[in-house]
Amino acid sequence: MSQKLTDRQAIREWAEARGGNPVLMETPDGTSSRTILQLTFGQDALNAEGNEGPDRVDGFELVSWDDWFAALEENKLAIEVSDDPAGGNEAEFTFVPRD
Repeated sequence: MSQKLTDRQAIREWAEARGGNPVLMETPDGTSSRTILQLTFGQDALNAEGNEGPDRVDGFELVSWDDWFAALEENKLAIEVSDDPAGGNEAEFTFVPRD
């Protein structure tokens, strides 16, 4: 079974319980760029000692939750997560349409 999360507090609690952090990445898309929305898990450890940034191997620039939620809502997305208690603290999720 899975559940669709749209509530900011529920999404943040789900992510933080699994060590998740919000990430927005600008990537080239033809003649312009597009923003990729993502959650990264365990990134605080990789970003320790000022080594954060998109140029660091496996490193992403973390953003505020407010910025991340604004992008999530602008793109009319929610996240779908497993609600199976046997799944433990797995950090598996999928972006799905909000509707």
